[in-house]
Amino acid sequence: MERPPAIGLIETSSIAVGFNITDAMLKAASVELVLQRTICPGKFVTLVWGDVAAVEASVAAGVRVGEGFLVNDLVIPNLHPQIFPAMTNTNPMPATEALGVLETFDITTTILSADAAVKAAEVNLIEIRIAMAIGGKGFFNVTGDVAAVEAAIAAGLKIAEGRGQIVASVVIPRPHPDLFKELV
Repeated sequence: MERPPAIGLIETSSIAVGFNITDAMLKAASVELVLQRTICPGKFVTLVWGDVAAVEASVAAGVRVGEGFLVNDLVIPNLHPQIFPAMTNTNPMPATEALGVLETFDITTTILSADAAVKAAEVNLIEIRIAMAIGGKGFFNVTGDVAAVEAAIAAGLKIAEGRGQIVASVVIPRPHPDLFKELV
């Protein structure tokens, strides 16, 4: 499947309202539903993709329906091509000189930070993990040479700092090979 030019996401504090938001988003515009599910701790997320105008209209409709229950929302046009495979753990993991990890308090910031990171430096985005079995938090990891990983994490941090959602970040030069066995 060809990569769509935009994604839209709404995270809500109510599961019931989350289903209503998903319905409104799908009825508002011609978008494809990528994900709808409950997430820790008792929240709901809906993720759609499609052309930019359709995604914007879809998210706007969901925001209207979810008023009072919204945790966060986003639209990212021109999403970096590594984002989708990282969300599904299908990006390849090449040998690397460094590993970078950025952890945030919410999934929206995680996705925005990961997109900024891979656009800022020549790195490989290995994984984006959002909300499931990690208390509603999210994280992503990148690999590459040390300078590129540092630049990518710095770009991701810049986005996360502006949203006040950073938990922690690390850059590990020359990570032990066994560390990668459990990443994906």
